[in-house]
Amino acid sequence: MLSRTADNLFWLARYVERAEYLARIIEASTRLANLPSAYAGTSNEWESAVATAGCANLFFQAHEKATRETVIDFLAFSPDNPSSIRSCFETARTNARSVRTALTGEMWDAINSAWLELSKYRASGLNQDEHLTSFLSFVKETGLRFDGSAYRTMLRSDGYWFSRLGVMIERADNTARILDVKYHVLLPDAEHVGGSLDYFQWSAILRAVSALTAYHWVYKESLKPWLVADLLILNDQMPRSLAACYESIVRNLDSLSLAYGRQGPAQRSARAIRTRLENARIDDIFQSGLHEFVSDFIGENNRLGAAITQQYLT
Repeated sequence: MLSRTADNLFWLARYVERAEYLARIIEASTRLANLPSAYAGTSNEWESAVATAGCANLFFQAHEKATRETVIDFLAFSPDNPSSIRSCFETARTNARSVRTALTGEMWDAINSAWLELSKYRASGLNQDEHLTSFLSFVKETGLRFDGSAYRTMLRSDGYWFSRLGVMIERADNTARILDVKYHVLLPDAEHVGGSLDYFQWSAILRAVSALTAYHWVYKESLKPWLVADLLILNDQMPRSLAACYESIVRNLDSLSLAYGRQGPAQRSARAIRTRLENARIDDIFQSGLHEFVSDFIGENNRLGAAITQQYLT
């Protein structure tokens, strides 16, 4: 496969996954912002949204204050934000057109119809809750449709493996950022871990990654921060956990190495990260600092993305 084609498939998958993630962040922030003041705390949930999305600096260059209207517009539609939902869909469709013959008909229909349907929505129309809910559902369903069509219709060849690598690199980054912002933006300093505010925020975080039901299935008890972190970091049964993402990343990189007859830095880096996750214990992570652990992971994940680019996509 040409490196240009592989690069387009890799980033097509990443941008679709990123758009779905942004929809989940907006949904979680809306839920937290609508809580009664006794539960909502003193932090600005909309500031946490742009921080979790990783675009706080860019946002505050354009806006003085993070409000519902400014954040939703910036994360959903702003052309000044290269990672807004609209920008993600536009870039994804451009990549899809470039590799149209490498996609199945179902994959092309998923991304092309989503781009066309996006024109029905406007930022000004999302001030009402029912319109916002409809828009976020549309974005999440697009991600599910595209991901499902790739899983069910693509040949298990290098095109599929590059696409899955894009999904999992992006998903691991997203999960890590949600966990990091939880402790450093959402939770006020005066609030004790385990309090009512903590409970509602952890619930919102779990809902944002579709893991609330999974949590109760696995742990069968009330929400506890260290168990939520265990689920989203170390439990490879949870599809959005860091461990599950890296199990998939290692498997797909190994498939590429077998197909191309050689391994490289990307395979070694991915295995090293996977091994650290397999050997980690949640008690040790909390003792050494959740923020430090997650920050290191985000850096390693970004470096792996760069290694994949250097090895295969340039």
